[in-house]
Amino acid sequence: MSPQSASGTTSPAEVLRYTAFSSDPGGGNPAGVVLDAAGLHDDEMLAIAAELGYSESAFLTAPPGGLGGGSGRAFTVRYFSPKAEVPFCGHATVAAAVALAERTGPGDLVFATRAGTVPVTVTETDGTLRATLTSVKPYVAGVAEQDVREALTALGWPATDLDPALPPRIAFAGARHLVLAAASRARLADLSYDFARLEALMHRLDLTTLQLVWRASATVFHVRDPFPVGGVVEDPATGAAAAAFGAYARELGAVPGESVLTLHQGEDLGRPGLLTVELREGDPHIRVSGAGARIPQPAD
Repeated sequence: MSPQSASGTTSPAEVLRYTAFSSDPGGGNPAGVVLDAAGLHDDEMLAIAAELGYSESAFLTAPPGGLGGGSGRAFTVRYFSPKAEVPFCGHATVAAAVALAERTGPGDLVFATRAGTVPVTVTETDGTLRATLTSVKPYVAGVAEQDVREALTALGWPATDLDPALPPRIAFAGARHLVLAAASRARLADLSYDFARLEALMHRLDLTTLQLVWRASATVFHVRDPFPVGGVVEDPATGAAAAAFGAYARELGAVPGESVLTLHQGEDLGRPGLLTVELREGDPHIRVSGAGARIPQPAD
């Protein structure tokens, strides 16, 4: 791919395609990955992301001297949706880490993002690469009742379809997400919303996605993430929202401080993915892990 910038110049960047949170290229969440974006301008990165049409793409550059002392395992990473740059993206982080591991081997990486420094560790088991990112310090905040009502109106959800045990909150672990818990799996599965209305609310609240959840058991959840601000109806697997949800669940006491949560996402889109969220007692940071795989292209 050699996209043109707004100025008409052509970029020689190699654009890779990987899926995150699945070892099956047909599952999880696809992301574009550019491992050497040093020569790209902002408009070129946005053009690549828009042409791919994935919810996000990751663009890496190796900083001089590196965060890792010039080890070749440290990178500055920027993330673009088809419509705009976003401060952090979990699934594109996993995709980029897996792409790097295929070239330089498993091990530790350091990503400098707009949201902060994100360590990533890649392991390999039986030929499957798995990346674990450690979030920036999260927070959980309240949300005004009128904003919850507006979100529910845009979703077409009556308030009675919410789970009272998991109240609405805004959660952050690199990006802001509004967490809304459905009272049933059927409610979560039936997602058809007012794109423009939800997009306007999300811009006003500086949200990246809505994290819609249904609790299947003590540590197992099904989740969906509308993403109109990125120009995408729904994100198939959302690592940043998973990290934020981990912080939310811990803050509300919905799970123990030392927990491993399993999040199922993408089933309703035909792209099933599996996200593992680890909480450690005394450590505010959230760890999110999942498998990744290259998406074959016709030329492969």
